[in-house]
Amino acid sequence: MKKILYITPLLFLAACSSKPKDKKTELADLQKQQAKLNTKIAKLQSETAGADSSKSTDVSTMEVKPGQFTNYVQIQGKIDAQDNVTAYPQASGTIVAINAKPGQHVSKGQVLVQLDNSVLQQNIAQAQAQIALLNTLYQRQKNLWDQKIGTEVQFLQAQTNLQSAQKQLAALRQQASMYRITSPINGTIDQMDLKLGQVAQPGVTGIRIVNADNLKVKADVPESYAASVGTGNNVKILVPDANDSLVTKVTFAAKAIDPTSRSFAVEIKLPSRKSLRPNMTAILKIADYNKSKAIVIPVKAIQKSEDGDYVFINESGTAKRKNVKVGATYGGQSEILSGLNAGDQLITAGAADIEDGDKVKVLQSGI
Repeated sequence: MKKILYITPLLFLAACSSKPKDKKTELADLQKQQAKLNTKIAKLQSETAGADSSKSTDVSTMEVKPGQFTNYVQIQGKIDAQDNVTAYPQASGTIVAINAKPGQHVSKGQVLVQLDNSVLQQNIAQAQAQIALLNTLYQRQKNLWDQKIGTEVQFLQAQTNLQSAQKQLAALRQQASMYRITSPINGTIDQMDLKLGQVAQPGVTGIRIVNADNLKVKADVPESYAASVGTGNNVKILVPDANDSLVTKVTFAAKAIDPTSRSFAVEIKLPSRKSLRPNMTAILKIADYNKSKAIVIPVKAIQKSEDGDYVFINESGTAKRKNVKVGATYGGQSEILSGLNAGDQLITAGAADIEDGDKVKVLQSGI
């Protein structure tokens, strides 16, 4: 019981000491705490701003210099022989003689295949005999007429008979020439599949002859380049299968646009090379625009926005944004029509990570 009597007064005193503070006192304490927090916040803000102002972004730059810029139109074409023809007989007949073989060089007018024209040859022989007789009669009649013997009608009749027979013989020989296949050009037999005894027909049974010394590249260019691509343009030609390339000029550009493909044809003559063959694929790079003193920069340096294209240049360690007008682009390079000047230090790497006015640190120059 004594213990309980001692504890009770202590609890009473603790209860009295836990009374709430006065509101004015509590407000004053909170204001002091707020002032201390404001001081700490200001100090941290100052330190953070100082750290941010000293931060820089690593970039690479290059000096803008005027230079040569050429834009190319790249299209695919194929090699063709300027003299690439198929020779056919002009009349149907059985093959009786083959005078050439694939791969053989032949001359213009050379008889390659002979068809059976034996009936015509007999007619020709008869016509020749008839002409021989008529010529004898004509000469005798002429001698008589020169001696004023006989009539003029007899002389003219003999002359007419001879001329008529000669014309008939010429027609028979022309008809006989239709029963053979002759080469229309100088070249090499590229394709031939004929056999003795086979019946050859016009437009069906033929021999392809190619002059591989006279090649050209043919291609179709979209009509959008009609104003910039024409005869005389420089062109780079790459033949992948032959591992060969050359630089030359466009030798022909059609004026008419094909209504189906909406393109126009171009041709480029090729020099004689053993590595080049008809029907090989060729890649053409036709120069359609050229400028000697152009401002050219890498495409990767150009940034895009709703307001247009822009780039960053380095001015004493600070990035400065410049709006630019971009012209033609080829091979990863773009021509700048306005917005940049020679001597500007263009930021080429790191431009995507900076804003106008940011501090920059050049790690590598000349890229």
